[in-house]
Formats: sequence, C-alpha cells, structure tokens
Amino acid sequence: MQREGISNKKRGFKIQARMLALHFLLGIHLLGSLAYAAYPDKPVKFVVSFAPGGPVDIAARIVGARLSETLKQSVIIDNKTGAGGNVAAQLIAKAPSDGYTFLLTSSAYAVNPSLYGEKAGYNPSKDFIPVIVIATQPNVVSVNDKVPVKTLADLKMMATKEKMAYSSPGSGTTPHLTCENLFHVIWKSDVTHIPYRGAGPASIAVVGGETPIGCTAVAGIFQFHKQGKVRILGVSSTERLPELPEVPTLMELGYPQIQDYTWVAVFAPMGTSSEITQHMNSAIQKILAEPEIKEKLNAVGLIPVGGSMAQTSSYISSELKRWNKIVIDTKAKPE
Repeated sequence: MQREGISNKKRGFKIQARMLALHFLLGIHLLGSLAYAAYPDKPVKFVVSFAPGGPVDIAARIVGARLSETLKQSVIIDNKTGAGGNVAAQLIAKAPSDGYTFLLTSSAYAVNPSLYGEKAGYNPSKDFIPVIVIATQPNVVSVNDKVPVKTLADLKMMATKEKMAYSSPGSGTTPHLTCENLFHVIWKSDVTHIPYRGAGPASIAVVGGETPIGCTAVAGIFQFHKQGKVRILGVSSTERLPELPEVPTLMELGYPQIQDYTWVAVFAPMGTSSEITQHMNSAIQKILAEPEIKEKLNAVGLIPVGGSMAQTSSYISSELKRWNKIVIDTKAKPE
C-alpha cells in the first residue's frame, strides 16, 4: 500500500509538471500572438539596392506608398547603392530579423553570388527569406538620339568599326549580362562596359551622351524613349511590349537565345518570423491585384507578379541556377 501511495504521488507530480509546462507554452504562444497582433507598431523600412529612378526604386515607391496605408504605418524607402546591389544585400543580411527591415532588390541578387563569389558578401540560401516578387520586366538596348543608327543591325555594324561603350545599372545586373552576351559572345565586338549605381544613373548616362549605348531594364529608360531622347532598338522579352509596340524583340531580330528579364523582389533577413513574412506577402499580394497599382506598374513597363511564399522561394531558387549558367557562359567579370 505504501509503494502504491508513493507511485500515485509520482504520477501526480508528473501530471502537475506536464500541466505547468503546457501552461507555460500556451503563455508563450499567447504572448507571441499578442506581439504579432500589434505588428507593425512602428515604421517599416524598405532598403532599396539601387539608385532612385530605376525599376527597383520605382516599384518600391509605388508599392510602398500603398503598403503604408494598408499597414497603417510609414514605409520608408532607403536607397543603399553600390557593387551591383551587394551593398544593400550585405547590410540587410546583418539586420535585425524583427520584421521592420526588408531588402528590395533586382535579379542581381541571383547573379552576384556567381559573379562575385565570396566577395558578394551574402549567402542567398542562408541569409534571406524570399517574401514576394513584385514585378518583372525585360531588358532593352538603347542609344542616344544623336547616335546615327536606327536599328540593332545598324548598331552591330557601327560597333564593329568604332570603339563604343555601354552603360548598365552595375556589374552583375541582368542588363549587364544581356549585353555581354549580345556584344561579346554573339557579336564578338569590343564594346566597353561602364557600370553605374542603378538603372536611373545608367539611363541618364545615355540621355546625356556619357555613353552612346545603354543596357537597362525597360522601366529606367522608358520615359526617355517616349520623349525622343533615346531610341530603344530591341527588347529581351518573348513578345513585344504593349507600351512599346514599335520596338522589336531580340528574338525577332535573330537572337532567340536572349530571353532575359529583370525582376524586383522583397526579401527578409533570415530568422524573421513566418507570421510576419506571410503577413507581408499577403499584404503586397493584395496590393498587386489592385487595378490602380497594376496600371501604375504597367505604365513604366513593369509587369506585376505576386505569388505565394512557396512559389516565390521556388522561383528565386531557379533564378539562382539560371543566372549561374549565364555568368559561366558569358565569362562575365565584376568591374
């Protein structure tokens, strides 16, 4: 009887311990839920990897303005340029994972680990959580309006006879690789690459005649083409853009191997809670579905994308592999 009593006491203690542990876990969960329910309770920062005026910056400002209304908190746009997007990526890789700082960058995120190696300063698989792809757009080849060429074929002929240069948003950006492939691998011409800190400055360089040729995503140069300050000679999409029906695709012009796009995506520092990243994904997803936002993005050549976090993660993974191959094929080097 005494042993049975001791045994019952032990069972009682075990049950009490389990109940206390359960209450503790429920308390932690409740505190976490209450903390999340208050999110965000201060401004959210979007660190943009390229200069104002380019596609990443344009998309960040269009979506950020609407997101601030949705979240009822300010969304701060902070441009941190340099090293083809690496500066911003390095900064956010070390940022607190509290859900108040996000990286907005381009396809350079997928290119740079292959192009720069360890010097990229971040590991896309270990340092970030892909949240959502905001938009995508093709790259374009443009020339200053005083350059005496009307077609891409004219430019090819000129590039074989004269020393020329092209601007890009930076080493490792997809426009850089698009033109490396076209000018050096396919044409085998000696066109010098001049990297800038984003599509905005790269576009201004062509407009101002600093470089005769520009290789950018369409959003950065779109307005200047419409104003007649530059001529877009070819676009890397599979079909002509509705906003630029007069501009042929590179496929049409005899370069089916070039079907390149520059995307704009949101990333969170690794360790950010799934509740917060999912909340941000859902909020931006709803914004991208709004007709007014679609119209604003389309007006500058940006195609809204969206998608779940699983779809985003899968897409970014495939892009890392795709651009690794292109870096190897073009033998591109950082400058």
